[in-house]
Amino acid sequence: MPDDAPRYRDQPVSFVRRGGRMSEAQERAWAELSPFYRFDVPRDAASTSVHPDAVFDPAAEFGREAPLIVEIGSGQGHAIVNAAVNNPDTDFLAVEVYVGGLARTMLDADKAGARNLRVIEANAPEVLETLLPEGSASEVWIFFSDPWHKKRHHKRRMIKDGFGATVGRALRDGGVLRLATDWEDYALQMREVMDAAPEFERAFEGEWAERFEGRAMTAFERKGIEKGRDIRDLTYRRVPRG
Repeated sequence: MPDDAPRYRDQPVSFVRRGGRMSEAQERAWAELSPFYRFDVPRDAASTSVHPDAVFDPAAEFGREAPLIVEIGSGQGHAIVNAAVNNPDTDFLAVEVYVGGLARTMLDADKAGARNLRVIEANAPEVLETLLPEGSASEVWIFFSDPWHKKRHHKRRMIKDGFGATVGRALRDGGVLRLATDWEDYALQMREVMDAAPEFERAFEGEWAERFEGRAMTAFERKGIEKGRDIRDLTYRRVPRG
């Protein structure tokens, strides 16, 4: 393939791009707040792709050296905005494919005065594989990613064989991966995948980790609890590179 030929994904993505209009407030936030909060990702072939030469330099984007926490699938941004407000000495990066959610994240961050937050509209594995410098993240959070509960769709799940190497590249040695789901079958798969990943070791005892106290209780998590589903947390630590 020529170097300048478009590259198409050879793996299914973990999302389906949703349509729908943004509210007036979200449209305004997208237009007015993007210059500060949104990192404009250079694209490859797909609309949410990341060009392999693109780089997100945390020190340059935030104007300082600080721990970086990356949330994959940040949704409406409730968890990450709350964390950014309560941890001003840490920088936060929200990765999401739904522009309405990113607009809401920027709007809430601006209202709260959180300047230590940036957002990226992109396919998360590509962000972890190439966009972030290796070892740049102190923590990666993945809370309630789509469980794709039908068996024929399990190939779309984000945490599957090989994910340890993907997320392990972006995390610094000793960095932490935090996972949570309200879908039992997916929780078991997450644990099996990460237990087998040579890049990680368990950072919890027993069957499951304690609920991460730094995760704000969202309507989504509350809804799962109300439906009688158990919330499963998992925490893993990046082992030192050889």
